[in-house]
Amino acid sequence: MTTQLSGQPIVILSDKAQRTIGRDAQRMNISAGRIVADAVRTTLGPKGMDKMLVDNLGDIVITNDGATILSEMDIQHPAAKMLVEVSKAQEDEVGDGTTTAVVVSGELLKKAEDLLDQNIHPTVIVHGYRIANDLSQKILNEIAEDVSSSDKDKLQKIAMTAMTGKSAERAREKLAKLAVDAVTLVADESNGKVTIDQDNIKIETREGGSIDDTELIKGVIIDKERVHSGMPEHVKDAKIALVDSALEVKETETDAEIQITDPAKLKEFLNQEEAMLREMVGKIKSAGANVLFCQKGIDDIAQHFLAKEGIFAVRRVKKSDMEKLARATGGRIVTSLDDLTGKDLGEAGSVEEKKISGEEMVFVTDCKSPKAVSLLVRGGTEHVVEEVKRGLEDAIGGVAAALEVGKIVGGGGAVEIELSKRIKDEAERIGGREQLALTAFAEALEVIPRSLAENAGLDPIDKLVELKAAHENSEQKWFGLDVFEGKVKNMFEDGVIEPLKIKTQAIKSASEAVEMILRIDDVISAKDLNKESGAPQMPPGGMGGIGGMGGY
Repeated sequence: MTTQLSGQPIVILSDKAQRTIGRDAQRMNISAGRIVADAVRTTLGPKGMDKMLVDNLGDIVITNDGATILSEMDIQHPAAKMLVEVSKAQEDEVGDGTTTAVVVSGELLKKAEDLLDQNIHPTVIVHGYRIANDLSQKILNEIAEDVSSSDKDKLQKIAMTAMTGKSAERAREKLAKLAVDAVTLVADESNGKVTIDQDNIKIETREGGSIDDTELIKGVIIDKERVHSGMPEHVKDAKIALVDSALEVKETETDAEIQITDPAKLKEFLNQEEAMLREMVGKIKSAGANVLFCQKGIDDIAQHFLAKEGIFAVRRVKKSDMEKLARATGGRIVTSLDDLTGKDLGEAGSVEEKKISGEEMVFVTDCKSPKAVSLLVRGGTEHVVEEVKRGLEDAIGGVAAALEVGKIVGGGGAVEIELSKRIKDEAERIGGREQLALTAFAEALEVIPRSLAENAGLDPIDKLVELKAAHENSEQKWFGLDVFEGKVKNMFEDGVIEPLKIKTQAIKSASEAVEMILRIDDVISAKDLNKESGAPQMPPGGMGGIGGMGGY
């Protein structure tokens, strides 16, 4: 890149640098975003299709989960990566609705391109989109219905809606109940506000059996086995010690050498080590514990003494699992055995080692009021199990989002059509060119019911006309598309319910990402373009490339 000053050319960028300016930059960015949205659009809804993602080693993932598809795809275009961030933000914040967020982003970009072709300036479009986004948030909060933890029926319908169209659908009623039970068990309520940490719901997967064999454990599953075969396999009325220190003789912090010349002294030295380990086990026994979970190692001799005392012990338990055990059993993690007392012990009705699909696992069950639970997901093959897990995660995210906000809306495109109608009405009251941007935003939201119809093999134009006609009546705001019967129905009565947070987050993150993309009018490559140094690189063919994933 050069510029002219007093007849002398000034070089600013090297010859290797790539630069795209103005409308070309905007068009390329918009095209990249739309390609990403189109990649996941066919997965939307109960009748959406699946994607097979193949990596360089030939490993495959089969899913219709938007977040999984986009995270596994090798996307290189910088603007396209921004839509991946939209799906990641949706996944982190809500746990479901990633495909909706990305598809809405793609349609907003498409409508923006039409306005750019009419010579509407990008800042005008961005301003209009911002107004429409704020208006959407306000309307959504106005029309949403209330829900609480006592509305188990509605919560189960939210979970079933989240799983519809996934592999988990065949057992969705049972899985929905498990998801609702899991969320309500770990929910914390203070000052009338519900908070749910989804990390307290541990999902373990094991091949074998069927999806119907999936179960909720009111406690924690630890993917470990007891340290000594002489220990009991099953302990009832367990008193559980949670220890964050090793049951081993400590080594000196500085290099030390002990010289022993007398064999009797060697025996004395070994006896002293043994006595120290015996004392450690004695402290656990005297505290009243009959089960030990240790975050660090347990010496072989200590294992022997624990087995003699009939104490069930597991070593090298992950820190996250230790925290879950504390929440589930009511125990306290101690860092020194000297501090261990009966008050620190957790309680569980049963601690048992079971063999599941050829691997031992420890089940801590029948906890009185567990604030951490586990779900053991079963299925015929690895791919089925993983997809059921993703479906359950979406269901758990949906139920948690509904309880945290306490608001729900109708699915099946009902909420998008109602929003579109109300934003168009507002656009007529707003003068200037922003009116065009508001109308474009409203029309972009219609992509959700249109995609639902297309993916179900229905005529999208006919169905959109039917939906809009139904929404002319203000009492029919929850009328959406039943893709199984191809009819327009009341989604609340049809059991298609979604948490408000899915919609508010999807529209907000989509709008903000699109606004950022539209404001870019100059794309310049980073330095070290051809070096594999980890620095940003341009995709092949300038700014227009989007990488694939192996055979995808």
